[in-house]
Amino acid sequence: MADANEPYELVPTAPDVDAYLRLRRDSGLSPKTSEQAGFAVANSWVFTHVRHRESGEAVAMGRVLGDGGWYFHLADMATLPAHQGRGLGRRVLEWLLAQIDERAPADPYVTLMADAPGRPLYRSVGFVESAPQSVGMVRAAR
Repeated sequence: MADANEPYELVPTAPDVDAYLRLRRDSGLSPKTSEQAGFAVANSWVFTHVRHRESGEAVAMGRVLGDGGWYFHLADMATLPAHQGRGLGRRVLEWLLAQIDERAPADPYVTLMADAPGRPLYRSVGFVESAPQSVGMVRAAR
């Protein structure tokens, strides 16, 4: 049961599109359009965000993309700078991983792209770098 005195609440749904865009932008992730955000919010395998109880503001988020069978990719892990260092990213990450553990068939393949600030958190829950066997790649924008 959640502690009523806890200033943050984990919400097991996506934030609204405006909050998604603000969280990405203000936490240092690349900006996206409203159209892109709408697809992200609507089509994730699972999504969660953290809301500040007093203000109602969405202050952290993360989501999982996946086929529901064996492949799952964590994305959009973001916490607003004013709320960092309070374990919110860990709460989001652990909740997302618990959803995979509870809902996916055995032996899921779970990936993420780790920016430098998040690497210690990801390592602490068992992620390891896949290079040189696999290296993340991106396609240049059209």
